[in-house]
Amino acid sequence: MSSTTVELTKENFDQTVTDNEFVLIDFWAEWCGPCKSFAPVYDKVAEANPDMIFGKVDTEAQPELAQAFGIQSIPTLMIVRDQVAVFAQPGALPQEALEDVIGQARKLDMDEVRKSVAEEQAKADAQEQ
Repeated sequence: MSSTTVELTKENFDQTVTDNEFVLIDFWAEWCGPCKSFAPVYDKVAEANPDMIFGKVDTEAQPELAQAFGIQSIPTLMIVRDQVAVFAQPGALPQEALEDVIGQARKLDMDEVRKSVAEEQAKADAQEQ
């Protein structure tokens, strides 16, 4: 783990996501080859974006977090902005793709995102009744 990334655990996860506008999360494991090859890319992009929190969840050490987010393959990258997951995708990304995803997440209108989430939740609630 580099100095630019934060180890996320069940003890600090909620606080980290609540206290920070932008959190990128890399779900990984020590035995995962693609995870190891993605780590230097993740660290390099973290250094270039000091205004964001770059967290790492070791799925072996934190199985509850992996299960809570339905992580089925690693690495999986997730972006949480204003406490809303706006991106989640398994697979290691090349640096340019990771930078592009971050750029797109920065441009999101979070009022629109929250409105869309609320509408989807209302639909789901209506279908349950």
